[in-house]
Amino acid sequence: MPRTVTAGRPPAVAIGPREREVLSAVGCGLRDDEIAAALAMPEEAVAGHLARILVKLGLRDRAAAIVHAFDSGLVVPGRGPRTETGSAIRRPVEGRAAGPKVRVCVLGPLRVWRDGRPLDPGHLRQQAVLAALALHAGRTLSRQELLDGVWGMETPVANVVPVYVYRLRKALGAGDGPDPVIAYDRRGYRLVSGAVDVDVARVEDLVGDIGAAERAGDAAESVRLCSRALELFRGEPLAGLPGPLAERERLRLTERGIALARRKAEGQARLGRHAEATAELFALSAAHPLNEPVAAMLMRALYRCGRQADALDAFDRVRRRLADDLGVSPSGMLRRTHRMILRGDETGPGLTGTAR
Repeated sequence: MPRTVTAGRPPAVAIGPREREVLSAVGCGLRDDEIAAALAMPEEAVAGHLARILVKLGLRDRAAAIVHAFDSGLVVPGRGPRTETGSAIRRPVEGRAAGPKVRVCVLGPLRVWRDGRPLDPGHLRQQAVLAALALHAGRTLSRQELLDGVWGMETPVANVVPVYVYRLRKALGAGDGPDPVIAYDRRGYRLVSGAVDVDVARVEDLVGDIGAAERAGDAAESVRLCSRALELFRGEPLAGLPGPLAERERLRLTERGIALARRKAEGQARLGRHAEATAELFALSAAHPLNEPVAAMLMRALYRCGRQADALDAFDRVRRRLADDLGVSPSGMLRRTHRMILRGDETGPGLTGTAR
């Protein structure tokens, strides 16, 4: 019967030096063909060694062997396999990150590139770990923070975080060599500074530039920068990724995109480009039909283009959606905009009030 391993490090079991090398390579996430190439042995021999390892250690499958390699200290979390003398291979040096940058995009389904070449970040939970690190670029996340953010109340297999991090390092192209993209210290994991370009960070930089352009009264530059920022959104942020962190960030980043679209429409209106602003707001309202501030902006844009009837139709549409989907009436802000349009009030509010 397979032996049950209790809390703490598993007991030492006599495995041979070659088996130890194979188990170390398995713990690093290598396939049989990769292990065979690395250890200069036939692939069939690798499979034979692994079968004997599973029997000796009482492990049920390859995944259990990976976990055992971490639990036993054969593979050091964040640092890779130990040598026979027990020393770890050289740790990453922060900020070195030689070679091309990795680009991580979370403003849509998670996508990863290195040197313009798309990479496979693995299954959804593993992608969620990478997304968590990308959303906190520059900050170290502890193993517990990653567990809470990606698994929530679920209980994953032991040492799943270091296993996923090791696989991500390999997928991102730096492996566990001297300059991995994901660094490790006693506090946890972080993306190496300067090694990764994350689309969310680029948006935040552009938001700062947009604010500066608005303060300078340069509406044209504000519109241009808003367009650049909105081009980085490729659908629902973090689409399909599991976990509480992804759910929270999905809502936050969606609102960020809506706020940028509203700021762009305001800038277009200030430049007298009312038709463009109206088209942008139609698309935004179609994507977010229950967003009342967007509906109010669309109504005002239509009204200022001389399309009072269309503005009133827009109010009726959102009023019906609110009643049917949420069972609520329009807010005071939306009702005031409706009354302004009914009165034909030329002094009513313009395209203002965008959330920052």
